[in-house]
Amino acid sequence: MVITGAGSGIGRELAVLCARRGANLALCDINDAAVRDTADTARQLGRDVLTRKVDIADPDQMRAFADASFSHFGDVDILVNNAGVGLIGGFLDTSLKDWDWLVSINLMGVVHGCDAFIPAMIDSGRGGQVVNVSSAAGLLANPQLSAYSATKFAVLGLSEALRIELKPHGIGVTAICPGVINTAITTASPIRGAGDSDARRQRLAATYKKRGYTPERAARNILRAVGRNHAVAPIAAEAHVLYALSRVAPPLARWVSARMAKAAR
Repeated sequence: MVITGAGSGIGRELAVLCARRGANLALCDINDAAVRDTADTARQLGRDVLTRKVDIADPDQMRAFADASFSHFGDVDILVNNAGVGLIGGFLDTSLKDWDWLVSINLMGVVHGCDAFIPAMIDSGRGGQVVNVSSAAGLLANPQLSAYSATKFAVLGLSEALRIELKPHGIGVTAICPGVINTAITTASPIRGAGDSDARRQRLAATYKKRGYTPERAARNILRAVGRNHAVAPIAAEAHVLYALSRVAPPLARWVSARMAKAAR
């Protein structure tokens, strides 16, 4: 099993949970110390673990990680393109440099993971599963997450297309759409626009903490959805609500999104 962004948050908890369930792991993260810590935990559970420091925005690094993974394990059954970054701000407050950064990681990082691993998964003839982490912001656009929403919508669209393309090869594709999950993304995401950034960050972190939906719980629900080969898997109640509204009542969904964005400001 391959997991990108395995050094923290949902990626780390997925790795530990899969190790408990008997999976050997190929893990990468841009934070070498963090992914090694995850690997140590998995090895204590008796698993064989390969780690690499990888910037998923770099296709050469992803290909080298894939080569090492196939060389070490022979085959890959599950690919989890989890790594991603956030940025809070409307379109008018988001620079082109910000766009380049977000697209290079949130979208092209997923593309690089798919490009590096899927051809060999097809050639093996073993089937498998590709898991791409989108977001509830990829189900319903948020004007305070303009660029982030755009990248996550793109991941969802890519996943839907891949699901159809890879079905003849016995490879399922699941798009994961987490809602408010209490991870470090609240402290790590740049904040753009007017106002006190520190105060906005504190309010955001407090909201996520109060929501109380842990990465461990998210990991359990993600594996359940992957095991059932769901096409789209909203994670957390608010993600399910947004998914349903976006399908059956788009005008109401846009109103909800606007209210959420106003509250975030």
